[in-house]
Amino acid sequence: MPVLLEVCVDSADGLEAAIAGGADRIELCSALDLGGLTPTPGLIAAASRAPIPVYAMIRPHARSFVWTPADAAAMLAEIDAVRAAGLAGVVLGAALSDSALDVALLETLQSRSRGLGATLHRVFDLVPDSARALEAAIALGFERILTSGGAARAQDGLAMLGALVQQAAGRIGIMPGSGVSAANVARIVQSVGAQEVHASCRETLAYDDSKGVELGFFPARQGITSVGAVQALRRALGAIG
Repeated sequence: MPVLLEVCVDSADGLEAAIAGGADRIELCSALDLGGLTPTPGLIAAASRAPIPVYAMIRPHARSFVWTPADAAAMLAEIDAVRAAGLAGVVLGAALSDSALDVALLETLQSRSRGLGATLHRVFDLVPDSARALEAAIALGFERILTSGGAARAQDGLAMLGALVQQAAGRIGIMPGSGVSAANVARIVQSVGAQEVHASCRETLAYDDSKGVELGFFPARQGITSVGAVQALRRALGAIG
């Protein structure tokens, strides 16, 4: 069975590039340079016309995965907006102060998301007990867990990724992500038995607007989704025997 390719994007141009390059599914975000936040209404509207499934990140800010009641209320409203736009699913995560999954809040978010697909994001990579968190994710009804195996890059978390796939035993998907590229995807997929992978497929751009950088309007360097990188990853996945 072909390995599914999910590409995360944070702009309308990135959305178009991922689709043109052959992505099977989109993770829609804003601010990928911050790890991905809830996409803007305009980007959600653009994604509603996409010919492939789109899952929207539900993450109101980048300060923490420990959400306040106000954060939780915002997340519920964001889920409603994603549903109203007709997107396929949401990407969720919530933690307690000890980095364990906040099961109670995730139950609330999942209840609001009923009828939509749901991915548990890389909050999973911070949990103190991954085996216990995996069972919680299954009980919560998540379709898959996006994880790097607790490492900065998925290629360095292969042992944990493999253990998670074995423990999951088909009850939930384990989707390797972080640093996945055409150069390493075959090793990752073949080592852990993954059925889907997640990648940004971005190329780095440098601004020549030094004044704008100085004033804090733009980062000194930022990435943009590359059609060529998506195509290369798609070809690498197709070559896996």
